[in-house]
Amino acid sequence: VQLVESGGGLVQAGGSLRLSCAASGRSLSAYSMGWFRQAPGQEREFVAVRSWAAETYYADSVKGRFTISRDNAKNTIHLQMNSLKPEDTAVYYCVADTRRLGTRTGEYAYWGQGTLVTVSS
Repeated sequence: VQLVESGGGLVQAGGSLRLSCAASGRSLSAYSMGWFRQAPGQEREFVAVRSWAAETYYADSVKGRFTISRDNAKNTIHLQMNSLKPEDTAVYYCVADTRRLGTRTGEYAYWGQGTLVTVSS
């Protein structure tokens, strides 16, 4: 399974970005897919996940601002990020695994290379 993220970039605080992750190698319709992020000097942290059963779970820090969605037909997930804050600056990683709604890095077998999001104040 290969995961490729896109959509990162530079945005001002209060703005929006939409990240995408395209999966290849096999159908991920039976997988949970989600996002983690890692800010400079920080540990990688959970952001959001969407299970194969359309359940979603968000980190408290992004709840109400970020929305995760997926298109099983295209093997793609998206992360719509609104009301961005400077503390959202990080490399965002797409993840996938058969576990239902994991929130820890060790619960995901597949990782993308990451896409950088920079939010200026």
